[in-house]
Amino acid sequence: MNKLKWGMVGGGDGSQIGPAHRLGAGLDGLFEFTAGALDHRPEEGRKYGQQLGLAADRAYGDWQEMLEGERNRPDKIDLVTVATPNATHFEITREFLAAGFHVLCEKPMTMTVEEGEEIVKLAKSANKICAVNYGYSGYSLVRHMRAMIARGDLGAIRVVNAEFAHGHHADAADADNPRVRWRYDPAQAGVSAQFADCGIHAMHMASFVTGQQVTTLSADIVSCISSRELEDDAMVNFRMDGGTVGRLWTSSIAIGRQHGLTIQVFGEKGGLRWSQEQPNQLYWMPLNERLQIIERGEADLSPEADRATRVTIGHAEGMPLAFANIYKDLSEAILASNEARPCDPAADLYPRAEDGLRSMAAVTAVAESGAKDAAWVDARPPMFR
Repeated sequence: MNKLKWGMVGGGDGSQIGPAHRLGAGLDGLFEFTAGALDHRPEEGRKYGQQLGLAADRAYGDWQEMLEGERNRPDKIDLVTVATPNATHFEITREFLAAGFHVLCEKPMTMTVEEGEEIVKLAKSANKICAVNYGYSGYSLVRHMRAMIARGDLGAIRVVNAEFAHGHHADAADADNPRVRWRYDPAQAGVSAQFADCGIHAMHMASFVTGQQVTTLSADIVSCISSRELEDDAMVNFRMDGGTVGRLWTSSIAIGRQHGLTIQVFGEKGGLRWSQEQPNQLYWMPLNERLQIIERGEADLSPEADRATRVTIGHAEGMPLAFANIYKDLSEAILASNEARPCDPAADLYPRAEDGLRSMAAVTAVAESGAKDAAWVDARPPMFR
């Protein structure tokens, strides 16, 4: 099978997220890194692209040059990843979709709900894939969790509890550190800081594993470091369209927490718990029985979990492998589209533009509720009400 051609905007030298994407896209040999505009400094981007093996004429100075360079090539890229600063996601994603490219966009997909609705409509009208990198949904046991809930192992789901709390912004002395400061600046981050950065991962995870969408929410938000304009801690209660009650805590001042993404689901017949820092184990407690530990890679897991497992049981599974599962899904989806055939159901799990839109609506709702003393507000995008 010929490899699909892949390009990247952003993710240059020193990027936090760029290496994880390049590892993920290349891990299964399904994509070939073919083109890139990797830095906001054109010459640095060209230089770094060539260091990574891009041909000189496909190591571009900026995304506009890349779009024009790839648009009419007979061997143009099949998929472009957008890994640039948040405020640029909408424009770049929109232009590549309109030009006929499939897109994987880093979160948040857009800065406003209106922009998100435009992307959803454009992807549909252009008949192109627009995925959003909620990469933690790529973990094997997260997918097994989803499969267990879908097949009814837990019965009706009563409560989902999600957390994404860390303590890496807890030092008030970092107030002027540019790597931290921008996150709490409305001019650069938008209407939300911690919830938009981390909370939406936890909320997406809640929807992903339960198969339900958030309808309403109530948010208590606070800036524990008083110099910050946007929140560094949030507690969000929410309701889902299948009747499930949701609780979500996200924080950047939780000293002692490192990553802190955890999901718990409680149903009529049992409960599940998974933590991203210990991704090889899924804790399963059937009603009136003993606690069981499900190990990634063991026999008799779901097809979704088996497809997302590469490393043998007992060895560590990391974030780049979860990203690789998103790229593996996208490869199958693109090939299925090219060949006019159904997509493998076990691969049809990548986060869509609709998920990015719902997240942006939730961010806006959290800011609105927080400003109204935790009043309950509608968390759905207008086009889904």
